[in-house]
Parts: sequence; C-alpha cells; structure tokens
Amino acid sequence: MKIKFIAPIVALAAAGLFTACSPERLEIPQKGAVSTDTFYKTDEDAEAALVAAYQGFLWNVTAQNGASIYIPYILAFNMCGDDVTAAGALYGDNDFAAQLNEFRYDTNAEVVRNMYNGFYYALYYDNLITDHFQYGTSDVKDRVISEARVLRAYIHMMLALGWGTPPLVDHVLAADENPYNCSTDPDLGGMDQAALLKWCAKECEESVPYLDDRQGPNDKDGAVKVTTGFANAVAGKAYLFAGDYENARRCLKAVIDSKNYELVPADRWEDNFHIEGDANEEKIFETNLEYNGNLGFWDYTNRSGWMMCQYWNWRTDHFVANVVAPRCSIEGWGGCGVPQHFADDFVAYHKENSARLNGSIINIEDLIYETQYQDPNTDINSWTREQKAASDRVGLNNLGLYGQSFYLPLKPIVKSTDLRTPGEAVRINNALVMRYPEVILLYAEACLSENGGNPEDAWQLVRQLQDRAGVKDEYLVNSAADLTLDVVKNEKKFELWLEGTRWFDIRRWGDTEILKESGSNIPVLYDKFTREPQDGDQQVTWQYGSKDNSRFYTVSTHTAKDNGATVGFQSGKHELFPFPYTVTSLNPNITQNPGWSN
Repeated sequence: MKIKFIAPIVALAAAGLFTACSPERLEIPQKGAVSTDTFYKTDEDAEAALVAAYQGFLWNVTAQNGASIYIPYILAFNMCGDDVTAAGALYGDNDFAAQLNEFRYDTNAEVVRNMYNGFYYALYYDNLITDHFQYGTSDVKDRVISEARVLRAYIHMMLALGWGTPPLVDHVLAADENPYNCSTDPDLGGMDQAALLKWCAKECEESVPYLDDRQGPNDKDGAVKVTTGFANAVAGKAYLFAGDYENARRCLKAVIDSKNYELVPADRWEDNFHIEGDANEEKIFETNLEYNGNLGFWDYTNRSGWMMCQYWNWRTDHFVANVVAPRCSIEGWGGCGVPQHFADDFVAYHKENSARLNGSIINIEDLIYETQYQDPNTDINSWTREQKAASDRVGLNNLGLYGQSFYLPLKPIVKSTDLRTPGEAVRINNALVMRYPEVILLYAEACLSENGGNPEDAWQLVRQLQDRAGVKDEYLVNSAADLTLDVVKNEKKFELWLEGTRWFDIRRWGDTEILKESGSNIPVLYDKFTREPQDGDQQVTWQYGSKDNSRFYTVSTHTAKDNGATVGFQSGKHELFPFPYTVTSLNPNITQNPGWSN
C-alpha cells in the first residue's frame, strides 16, 4: 500500500526550518505502516498517539533533540542570564554556549536554531492528536486531546518568551504551507506576544475539565504527565507574562489550593535535581526516564543528553588531584561558571548551614580541601584542612579554571546514581520542567500587582520557601508588609537558579544593565602553587584580598572582545532571540525580530 505521510521533517521544512523536499519523495511504500484512515479511531489509538506526543516532547524539548551533544533547552534559557558564565577548558571551548552568554550570537547560532527546531518538531505530535480526534466521542479521547493541547500550549509559551511572535502552529502543516509570525498572520488579526501568551493560557484552561488531577503530593505518576496542576501552572505563568495578573492569580491559586504539591524538607532539597527526587512532592511536571536494559547507548542519549553530565561537571583535568571521581565516575568539561557577584549575593542572603546555599554552589577551598580523594591520593584524606591548604598535591594545575570565580556550581553536578552506567556520560534522572516553588513565586508576584493584588495571600508561602532554604533572619518576610518585589526577585534568583527562569525575568523586570558588560570580564581561576601571577595579567584579584593570605586568585580576560567581536547585551535587540537563518531564508512570510538582520 502506498501512503502519504506528513512527517515532522515536512512540517519543519514548511515552517522554513530545513531545506524543502519534494512531496513526491514522501509517497513511498512503508513496511509495517498503518494508514491514517484506519489508525485514529479507538481509545487505544488515542493513547498510543499520546505516548508519541510525550516521546516527542522528551526527545525534542528536554533532551538533545538529535542535533547536539548538549540539551538546547537548558542552554538557550539559562546562558543569557546574569547568574552564569559559559566556562570550559579555555576561550573557544564551549563556544556554542559562550556566544549566548556574551551576546555575540547571530542568526546562525546553533543553540537557538536547535531549540527553535525542537519546539516545532514536538508540536507535530500534538497536532496529530488534535487534528484526528474530536471532543465528545469518549472520555479517554477527551483527556488525550487535552493533554496534547497543554503540551502544545507550553511549547508556544516558550516560543513566545524566546522569540516574541513566532508562528502559531495548531495543526499539522502541509508541505507547501509557509506560516506567518502570529503578529502578521492574516488569519489571526495581529496577535502580539501578550495575545499569544493569553492564547496559551486559554488552551490550558479549556483543557482542565478533561484532565486528571494529581492524587496528592506522593502520586509520582501525576508528576510525569499533564494534569490539572500543570495546566493551571502554565496558564498562570502565561497570564502573568502577558500582564494579566488577576487571571494569573486565579490559575496559580488553583494549583496551590489543590494540596497536590508541597515543598520537600530542607534535607531533601538537593534531591530535586537528582534521581532520588524524581517525581517527588514538588514536581509540577517533568519528563520521565526509566532504565531499560534493552535500550542501547544511542537510544538513551536521544532521551536524555549525551555528555550533558560532563558539560556540568567540574573540569577534571585542571585539578592536581581528581575532585570529580569521588562524586561520580565520569570526567567533566566545567562548562558552567558562577559569576563572583552572584556567589557573593547568594552567600550574603543565606545562613552558613543553608540547604539551598550548600546544595547550589561550593567554595573552591571547600571543594579541594573537603573532597575524599581516591587512588592514588587516598593518603591525603587523613590530612587536616591546614595540611591540604599548604600542599601542592591538591589544588589546580597551571591551566586554571576558565570562566570560574571562587565559587563553583554544585546544583547541576551529576551524581553516580544519576548515570545509566558508571563511567558512561548518560544521565537517566528525569528532566525537570516546572517545580512548585515557581508556582509560589509567580503567585506572589501576581499578588503584588497594582491591579487588585493582595500580598496577604502569598507572604506565608514565600516564608515557607525561605525557612526551608535557610535565609538569614534580616531577609525573612514576617508579614504581608515585608513581601516586596525585591523579595520575589531574590527568591526566584536563588531557588530557581539554572531552571530556565532568570533570563525571562530580568528582561521583563528591566534588570539587564549588568548584561551590557557580558563578555568584558571573563575570569580565570588560578592556584598560586602552580601558577604565579604573570606580567600582562589583568585585574588580578586574590580570594581574601592579598597574596599573603590567599592561595587562589582570578585574572580578567576578554578574548572575544580583543578579537574584535561585539559583546554585551544591546537594548532593542537582545530582548528576543532571532529567528534562525534556516527559517528566514526559506520562508518569506517570517518577519525577523528587531535588531537582527537576515
């Protein structure tokens, strides 16, 4: 039988993402294929199509989406923030992330392109469901349609936040269909970013009556599928970013009042980001990964992220004695750096025994002097901290750590339990999409709005977050009067670090001034035992103020700028990502975002 398939590659080509291909080439005999005329009929068919939609979301949104060794979702929505530095072995290493971090990317930037492509790939599977099933034929089909609509709404929300007015694609595209920006689409009547976000919220709200509820905080199945909680959370976030605070409060309050989510205790805070915390009490939604011995290496890499664990892990080969192996069994790239100003703010805001502080960043001395070393350095474990501080058998080698301050990241660093197999760079813990703390903080912000907000409804929720985190007494909210936007900003900054929220927040809050200097001061962390400051080093900064009482120091670099690149955030340009050249070169209906040329 000869069947025409409208495959994801066609949908992307129609959207101007890839080189167009002839429709005739798609009309080929398919072994084992099921015709669309006979497949989209039963409840079982609907459930199978939904499994494909979840798989499509996992592969193309929260995994490496087949185009990279990293996960574009993580880099695209974190690396432009003021709370991270794209680090690595040296300048030029990890440049796909450094371009974003220093705002020197263009319309060919691979992270931006791969993320944009991945979103539209994932939409295809959702649209297959909404195109072929109708409400009112069975309860199962009603739920399946609704879960697909919420996934589709989430994707469009992220597209709106990243690109402003991308094409609204709510059906499977024909091979000759060239979609418009939603703002110029003649069928949409001029839908700006806020209107697109409200469309996302409406899609979620209309789906809520047909969705399952999570059955309490301990319902793990309810954390890895679309539920009423996730639908209301997405609607609330979309409304808030659209400036509709009243509806944002209503939707977010529904999540809170459901009692289906709660904060894990402080001693389990760090578990949120490792396999021990998969589908726990505060997960609104995450994509599910399960071990299957029948799946090969590449099957797993497509579901998770090949080398993503190495990307985060500390740069193994730049330490004199290995500090990575005791925590997990793989080497690291050291791709994530902690800006010193962010670390200083983090430390100043928290108590010394803070669960959030101690689970997020670590001082270079604590990392080196407190690690339990493995062969051939096990004898060092019996030394005192003072002995380690005086020895060149531990510390950094003369290469230093490019892009690092006196604090290194801890929150994203992989544990051995997160890996599919020891020594293999594939982590199998679930991919986090949204946690309950984000709902609380979005709700708190909505309650602070001038449009009928009521901080009394939110301050105790924020206080619960602060108490768990170990915030210093002077920063605690003790009443509604203490809850301010600055409190919300700090809580989001620290609680949701590297969870894809900071970049969108500082843009809409107008807190981008610091980003104008991005790329002008990339630190390199050195150890004076293996490298003394040299002639030509710029802005040598000792950890404790002077060489006499410090072992570690940083040097300022700015190689991209020295090589003639324009670095730093530019107002009127970098508020939105550019539409990739692969889009604008093939689809004449796409209007490029302000500040970008094709």
